Amino acid sequence: MAQHFAQLSDPHLTSLAGVRPRALRLKQLGGYLSWLRRRRHQHRPEVLQALQLDLQQSPPQQLLVTGDLTHIGLPQEFAEAAAWLRRLGDPARVALVPGNHDACVAAPWGDTFALWQPYMAADGDAAGADLSQYPTLRVRGELAFIGLSSAVPTPYGRASGTLGEEQRRKLAPLLDACRARGLFRVVYLHHCPAPGYERKRKALTDAAPLWALLEKHGAELVLHGHGHHNVEHTLHSAEGPVPVIGVASASAIGGGRHEPAAYNRYAVTRQDSSWALQVCTRVYSPHSGTFAQGDRSSIELQREHRT
Repeated sequence: MAQHFAQLSDPHLTSLAGVRPRALRLKQLGGYLSWLRRRRHQHRPEVLQALQLDLQQSPPQQLLVTGDLTHIGLPQEFAEAAAWLRRLGDPARVALVPGNHDACVAAPWGDTFALWQPYMAADGDAAGADLSQYPTLRVRGELAFIGLSSAVPTPYGRASGTLGEEQRRKLAPLLDACRARGLFRVVYLHHCPAPGYERKRKALTDAAPLWALLEKHGAELVLHGHGHHNVEHTLHSAEGPVPVIGVASASAIGGGRHEPAAYNRYAVTRQDSSWALQVCTRVYSPHSGTFAQGDRSSIELQREHRT
């Protein structure tokens, strides 16, 4: 029987109305001006409402949110996003990794990420005190969801991310342990892990060592956001090819060079010597105000199953 999950990213759901620009730090001020001039017109609450309605039609067993819920990482944005997460679903069914906008500047944990902690937590761990809790692991049936945080404060003009040596060091044995259990490993993070894909100022700074680690230790699927585009790469691991899939912003109205909002649904079925992966993209239509069927694909991943 298939197991179902979904991924959405970059909802940028918060409003900066009423924010006092003089109280902001330089990088936040730049983000505020971007919101004032264009982002508030591009990332729309009515699109997110349509998204929630579409998810409710056929709720996934697990929903992955790959970061950038906020615009400039203000405490009031974290509170607004926490309320949105509660409407989205129970923390046991919704798993979150943060993005670079959420870590726009360094800020007190208790006023920011602590408000999202139930959604960031691994199985059996509800009391993380900082982002060093990553990588996280949630096991749902035969699926292992492994979350990575690439969210770090960066200088003005940069939107890059970094995992860091410690997080990568923890990831390798986690991948091996999940493989030994015969699980379908889904790695999810905000920034694209493909080396050289993003411009330097927006890239994952340690994409190359992460890519090499995944080539060696394997995974079945890698998911990301960040670029506001639907995109796919293939990583060739020692165990076989691994789809690396990025998704557009969940709230984008679209138009011009901007892709309309989308999210991806996945279905995984174990076969004798492989996994069958179904990928279904749901795309927002500004004309109907609803999400509709987009691209569909079927991928067979040959793997040596262990139980």
